[in-house]
Amino acid sequence: MAGNSRTRKLVLASALVASVVGLPMTASAQSGIASVYSGGRTANGERAAASGLTAAHRSLPFGTMVRVTNQNSGRSVVVRINDRGPFIRGRIIDVTPTAAHALGFSGLAHVTVDVLGRS
Repeated sequence: MAGNSRTRKLVLASALVASVVGLPMTASAQSGIASVYSGGRTANGERAAASGLTAAHRSLPFGTMVRVTNQNSGRSVVVRINDRGPFIRGRIIDVTPTAAHALGFSGLAHVTVDVLGRS
């Protein structure tokens, strides 16, 4: 019986650690400045298409799907991370012109970025 109790405690402790470790990816959100970019090759080797719904982020893995919400207009769009950047202080994401149009801005915007998962 004592061994069974110990096993049960170990399973519960493992589940608790797994749920805590999993929280940052599922509850991840950032707020900051978004900018517009296009052209050239992306860090993952794709061509940066101005008409695509993709974005550059400093640290999220390639293929991560994020919802970008314009804090001023409330408009949002889902984009796929396929590049690195932005490399200008204070900015948290670069989006394509098509994504920026969907968000209702053309230069800079205050946005919230919510991680949705991987594509």
